[in-house]
Amino acid sequence: MDPPLPKPSFNPNKHLKEEFVSNLSGSSMLEIAALTVTVPILVLIRHSIPSFSLNGASLKKKNDDAPSKNRGFKAYLATLSLDFLVIVVPMLLFFTVLADWTYIFASLFTILTLLYTVAKRSGSSSPSFEGESNSLRAYITSYRVIVMIITFLCILAVDFRIFPRRYAKTETYGTSLMDLGVGAFVLANSLVSRQARNVKSVNWKTAIVSTGPLIILGFIRLITTAGVDYQVHVGEYGVHWNFFFTLAAVSILTSFVNIPPQYCGVFGSLVLAGYQFCLVHGLNHYLLSNERGRDILSQNKEGIFSIFGYWGMYLLGVYLGNSLIFGSHSSGFRGSRWVQMRVCILSILFWLLTVLLDKHVERISRRTCNLPYVTMVLADNLQLLSILMMADLVPGSKTSLLEEAFNQNLLATFLLANVLTGLVNLSVDTLSVSSIAALFILLVYAYILSIVIGIANYFGIKLKFW
Repeated sequence: MDPPLPKPSFNPNKHLKEEFVSNLSGSSMLEIAALTVTVPILVLIRHSIPSFSLNGASLKKKNDDAPSKNRGFKAYLATLSLDFLVIVVPMLLFFTVLADWTYIFASLFTILTLLYTVAKRSGSSSPSFEGESNSLRAYITSYRVIVMIITFLCILAVDFRIFPRRYAKTETYGTSLMDLGVGAFVLANSLVSRQARNVKSVNWKTAIVSTGPLIILGFIRLITTAGVDYQVHVGEYGVHWNFFFTLAAVSILTSFVNIPPQYCGVFGSLVLAGYQFCLVHGLNHYLLSNERGRDILSQNKEGIFSIFGYWGMYLLGVYLGNSLIFGSHSSGFRGSRWVQMRVCILSILFWLLTVLLDKHVERISRRTCNLPYVTMVLADNLQLLSILMMADLVPGSKTSLLEEAFNQNLLATFLLANVLTGLVNLSVDTLSVSSIAALFILLVYAYILSIVIGIANYFGIKLKFW
């Protein structure tokens, strides 16, 4: 009797692609910090460049005059394309072909920014600033959008050889650009969450219903990746677990254990300290071993146990958002100068704490979401936010059309990026294409994503389940 024919696969290079993103050790904290200097300065540069003849508000304005509407739409696309060229394209180049020049660009950008700031300050005794509350909203918008742009660029770029392996996710211990992704996503959500804004919390039943879309998306990802034989690195979250399940679990935990925002910092620190104590007393050996039982917990040990780390991070983010940004009332913003100084100081302190923890307690591990990883995510993201707060010193708008569009549809951006990434991987052998072809594919992918989300924003389309 003839042996059964092998099952046809949509992804014949699955194992090669999985090996390509496995057993990596990352780069250095210094390089991560340098990247976090260049990226937000690109946004500041864009803010200082005058847009086309119409501003953002009038560009999106619709009226019954068809020729005028067409001109408005064309001007909107032109401004959107300028945003893409100034923000997204250089960012993609820094993550790929210019990766070896990271320190040079970080130093150059820092020097030019300082010189520009000094020149502007000396040239004007009374610089005009936007209202403080509007500026703080703009900072948070830019910060969340930058996290999303880095995410959607990296999730596809990592499958090409043009993307440095040191920027890809680490296997066990170490630091890398992509390691920051999920942590930054959790922190970005916590800083502007209902709890941080001191809005009355919903009951746990409503919270479970509201996380339903995340759970559904988690199962959709699980089913589709298995159905098309898509590459999945099991050591990241486990056999069945994924990022959507982690977000849902953190949301449910936060709703079940309802803590006032002013106490979230203490409680989050206790959660992280307790979890870290368990890790160094044997839990890390269990989580990082390749042995898996047949039960659900053992099959998905990395994803399930790391929830405690992400929950602790989320609680710290709630506390920081409430105490630094929103103040004691949901509608009240702190003064921007007050926030800027403290965010910068906290970033430095968290970097110092990360170095100490990494050296004396346990090395940074995104896979377990240990305490040093959490402090690194906090340090890096607060650094990013503190640089964006220099926008007060840059004349021009405080946000761009591209940022507004992404901010209105962050979930849609993430979902569309995942769909496009999957389509590219299933239709192109990403490991064998040339550097030029890879760069072209990444540019087209990023531009399509930017234009689609921009057009959705122009026509008022917003994807939000809860």
